[in-house]
Amino acid sequence: MNRQSVDRTEPESRQLLIDATAGQVSLEGLHGSVAVPHQQASFWSQWRAFTGPAILISVGYMDPGNWGTDLQGGAQYKYGLLWVIGIASLMAIFMQVIAARLGVVTGKDLAQCCRDWYPRWTRWPNWLMSEVAIGACDLAEVLGSAVALNLLFHIPLFWAVIITGLDVLLLLALQRFGMRTIEAVVLVLVATIGLCYFIEIFVLPQTKPGFLEMGRALVTPHFHQAGMLYVAIGIIGATVMPHNLYLHSALVQSRNFQKDEASIRRAIQFNAIDSTVALTIAFFVNAAILVLAATVFFGKQSVIVPGGQVITFSADSDWIRVAYLTLAPLMGAAAASTLFAIALLASGQSSTITGTLAGQVVMEGFMRWRVQPWVRRLITRTLAILPAVLIIGLRGDSSVTDLLILSQVVLALQLPFAMFPLLQFTNSRRRMGEWRNGWFLLITGWASAILITAIDVYGLPESLRASWQIITGR
Repeated sequence: MNRQSVDRTEPESRQLLIDATAGQVSLEGLHGSVAVPHQQASFWSQWRAFTGPAILISVGYMDPGNWGTDLQGGAQYKYGLLWVIGIASLMAIFMQVIAARLGVVTGKDLAQCCRDWYPRWTRWPNWLMSEVAIGACDLAEVLGSAVALNLLFHIPLFWAVIITGLDVLLLLALQRFGMRTIEAVVLVLVATIGLCYFIEIFVLPQTKPGFLEMGRALVTPHFHQAGMLYVAIGIIGATVMPHNLYLHSALVQSRNFQKDEASIRRAIQFNAIDSTVALTIAFFVNAAILVLAATVFFGKQSVIVPGGQVITFSADSDWIRVAYLTLAPLMGAAAASTLFAIALLASGQSSTITGTLAGQVVMEGFMRWRVQPWVRRLITRTLAILPAVLIIGLRGDSSVTDLLILSQVVLALQLPFAMFPLLQFTNSRRRMGEWRNGWFLLITGWASAILITAIDVYGLPESLRASWQIITGR
């Protein structure tokens, strides 16, 4: 509905709830495709209708990039960085709730808002920075899925990276069945990850996390040991992801709700619940990855695997591969390694789906370029495969964890360019009317953005040095 058709006697706040995108909507094939029951329906009926967008968003918080940073953090510093996961997850909840609020109230996604409400010259740099972030995320997905294929089926890593390009067919098939099918598939993949880690930590022998020590680590932040800051920045980059802010503001529009005040209020409330529940689950998965690494690897120098091979642990270890090779002998169960690889593959594939949707949102939102989803996926995946193939070809399989962490640092450095516009728009009475952020979201949102930016700036010199070493192999 165009603004010209709005009754001019309505209050300005009501007019702001009308979609002003001049006929363009986010994710056109999925927009408004999920029916929402009448507001008099039961809580659970409404909750089921609104639940879904945050589940898709949550996979970005437990993708292979998280695995590389969490495994390294737990193996090197035990529970020392658990507080970083906790704070990052809390900040993620605040930011995703705000992103959902923007989409519900304005009828636009964050990319469309930036295009329409910022000067024209900002479109290209904003779009390019968003594409860099999505490319970095896709690099992590490529590596995670490739390592899982390599571990499960013994496909050489170089060729496994190439094979990941075929997952374009997965999203193309799913989009034909609608939003609810995509959400259901991702939910199954997320449940697979959670179940695998639950079994590894609580069912298989030889893992007894120190819950009291973990509790202390959550409430005592510090960077006492060398290298902790760089890994912490990677964890934040892997947890609070810029492309998820664009995507979430678009996904909430897949619900076909009315634009009256009661419907807007209901949509905001249920999307806040959806975000909190989904990202709390993501926190437990991330914490489980770090705890598993801390329990199994911390304090050990090496382990002998079946066949007599000695796996030595060091700061430069490829922790994803080390975890697979050593979980069975260290935990006393052959299923440990298989469960680990299955969860890793589920992580990579679920992230593939949301990464493609995010790419579609930012391209259409900033530039209003529409391309077929499979073309978009092919371009994104090709750009992610090229650096992975190049560096793995030159340096070998040992570079995987370095590349994962590098991708997460790129994401962390790009975050402010998504967070600050989001907060500016949602705190504006002109843009949001009566639905602008209240005092709680105002304080927590800006505190989160400022803290993440401060950590980025403080750790930038070390991050650039480490990244250059990864790229050059020196």
